[in-house]
Amino acid sequence: MTHVAVAVIGALAGVLAGLFGVGGGVLFVPALALVLGLTQIHAEATSLLAILPTALVGTWRHHRYGNVDLRAAAWIGLASIGGVQLGVLAAEALPEHVLRKLFGALLLATAAQLAWRTRRRSARLPEA
Repeated sequence: MTHVAVAVIGALAGVLAGLFGVGGGVLFVPALALVLGLTQIHAEATSLLAILPTALVGTWRHHRYGNVDLRAAAWIGLASIGGVQLGVLAAEALPEHVLRKLFGALLLATAAQLAWRTRRRSARLPEA
């Protein structure tokens, strides 16, 4: 049963990653924690590895359509190397419940920002 759940999570996350450009944190972490019962830190660490094939294939496909800014991706990728080191140190130092609440706050802030931007853009569009 667990292998089936993992395969379903991976397939659904892959579709959503290709469709929306979202990665492990948004999709894999909640699924791994809620469906498989992993701790928050184990879900986060597992998602970092699990996202590699998704990111590689998604990037390859988007690159074929000319949608990838290689310069921006290189700068973001290089800068994230130091950032992820600091993030892992912080995650290891925080209690599980604090880490889970911070992750939830990140998801809520992201959702609020997307809703605000969508509402703002739709207000500027002329009515049909």
